[in-house]
Amino acid sequence: MAFSILKAAGAFALMALSATTTLAQTDPLGAAPAARTDKTTIIVGSADFPESQLLATIYAKALAAKGIKTDTKLNIGSREVYMPALLDGSIDLLPEYAGATLSYLDKNATAHSPEDVAKALKAALPAGVSMLTPSQAQDSDGVAVTRATAEKYKLKTIADLAPVASQLVLGGPPEWKTRKEGIIGLKELYGLEFKSFKSLDVGGPLTLSALVNDQVQAANLFSTDPAIADNKLVILEDVKNLFPAQNIVPVIAKAKVSDVVTKTLDAVSAALTTEDLIVMNGRLANHDSFDVVAGEWLAKHKLN
Repeated sequence: MAFSILKAAGAFALMALSATTTLAQTDPLGAAPAARTDKTTIIVGSADFPESQLLATIYAKALAAKGIKTDTKLNIGSREVYMPALLDGSIDLLPEYAGATLSYLDKNATAHSPEDVAKALKAALPAGVSMLTPSQAQDSDGVAVTRATAEKYKLKTIADLAPVASQLVLGGPPEWKTRKEGIIGLKELYGLEFKSFKSLDVGGPLTLSALVNDQVQAANLFSTDPAIADNKLVILEDVKNLFPAQNIVPVIAKAKVSDVVTKTLDAVSAALTTEDLIVMNGRLANHDSFDVVAGEWLAKHKLN
């Protein structure tokens, strides 16, 4: 999920939301939803990588096509920032990844299959927040290596890294240092102790460049990234299920749920496929705009 550089608007959003960030990092359920005065506009937020921004744009355009007033706050930041924004009313709706959201809300969660993750996530969501129907489309975390590295160390699974991890630099987003689906889980579940960790972007161009140029030898990339195939990279099999199912799911403030909203976003989820994400991410990497890619996808599926 990711190729963008934080824009000035995104930086402003981070500053505006920073007051709630510390609370969420210590207790994701600690921030209570603020009173909502705007009963008409749905503000759609996104994380700080292109796929999330694209999905938020798709949601906003689909709702607007049904006569619902929408606004967008894209490129807000990581989950540690945008989840408090949802809780305090700064945004009303965002595209989420079911397994990662569950792990953020419940650090002891063990669900792995799409069905089990969805059930557990529904129970874990804070008061005032609900989820709509998850899509079959997934964008899963992965540990990627170059083909040369895979062949050199005979790597097929993440577990195969155990004898050589101490010789390798791991790359990933800064939040990987503290997430279960990151350094913590790789150590606890797989026993991996890497030589060092290099903070990069969220599976974007910095991560790809560092991996391809051997500045890091293993890195966090995502299953819908077309760069994996383009660069003949190898995603190591997650044989111990560190990464849970990551179905795309709309997460929304209950105050903004209606029959029209539910029907519209459920139709988007039903139409969306993992292959769609790979194709659309490829277009974003070639500098097509979010508006154009989202609009054409909605038109193709007669959702606008």
